[in-house]
Amino acid sequence: MRLNARLHAALAAATEDRIVFDLAGIEAQYEALCRELPGVSVRFAMKACPVDAVLARLASKGCGFDAASPREIEQALATGVPADRIHYGNTIKSDRNIAAAHRLGIRDFATDSPQDVAATAAHAPGARVFCRLATSGDGALWGLSRKFGCSEADAVRVMEAARAAGLTPSGLSVHVGSQQMTSEAWQDTFERLADVIAELNRRGILPDHVNLGGGLPALGYFDNRGRPLDPPVDKIFAVIRDGMRHLSGVSASPLDFLIEPGRHLVADHGAIRAHVARLTSRERAGGEREHWLYLSCGKFNGLYEMDQLQYRLLFPTHDGRDHVPAVVAGPTCDSDDAYTHEHNRVLVPRAVASGDPVWILSCGAYATGYMTQGFNGFEPLPATWTDSE
Repeated sequence: MRLNARLHAALAAATEDRIVFDLAGIEAQYEALCRELPGVSVRFAMKACPVDAVLARLASKGCGFDAASPREIEQALATGVPADRIHYGNTIKSDRNIAAAHRLGIRDFATDSPQDVAATAAHAPGARVFCRLATSGDGALWGLSRKFGCSEADAVRVMEAARAAGLTPSGLSVHVGSQQMTSEAWQDTFERLADVIAELNRRGILPDHVNLGGGLPALGYFDNRGRPLDPPVDKIFAVIRDGMRHLSGVSASPLDFLIEPGRHLVADHGAIRAHVARLTSRERAGGEREHWLYLSCGKFNGLYEMDQLQYRLLFPTHDGRDHVPAVVAGPTCDSDDAYTHEHNRVLVPRAVASGDPVWILSCGAYATGYMTQGFNGFEPLPATWTDSE
């Protein structure tokens, strides 16, 4: 992906390290999603980018929020979004947090176990619950297939338990895995949803919502061998539209649909201005010489997802005619703070010097939320934003 003019200008103007968000780009991405999935309510997954200016811009366009804790709920409410456009999408909730969310006006809760249903009935009486189905996670960079979700049979039991406890068994939810790279994962998920909806209908439970969760991919990433990822976004949207039509035909009652994008809305509209700490050359045990590029930010202050993907690096003060392949690493003493895969080599201008700026693209998702509060004494990046040419 090309660096747009707004981000280019903001990065060029920055004299210190920071992460920059393109609010106009995020808004345009939201509008494009609404055109692809007309009638689907969008609930931004806050964990992907808990930056107030980003949340406020999305809220102003009609977006709601998927929150995972009372603190996120409070941050969402501070944008002015009404509580009925916020749902508690985390299936892992303490009694205290359920009660706090209920006091804040939240009435939609995700669940995936009878124990959570019982706690929700006790601390959020009358709430609406969405039961999360497990998915395989196949085809995604992060499968999310173990910690969350239940089987189809358990989903029916959970929804029956919700009805018996006086809750509203409102719907089902899924998550096909973060940065899902296939349309087949969506097809399989819709088949599972259809089976569960049909069985619930047979038992007199009529869900009125399906939450399609997250998983929509970003476009600007590279894989662990430095090759551009190329998710079939058009095909994914076509499968989702077909799947929604299929579920509406299966269901005995009308269905509304929600979707919870995170990185799809923000990843490609955020970039980091970092700087070079050092470019080094040293001999490995086998005699091979290896270059390492140490940056001012890494896994613990902006690039947490570097285990699974590479970001595009630009060196604005170098013409790039003479490159060396280098391992890219962050500044800390942790050996995990690097692209450690054998094939992870990035072409780096041989002439880079300590202090030279580096622009790291497609960092808008999961950069701010995952930052530590100063691991090894390296500070989190401040966030700024741009909104005009």
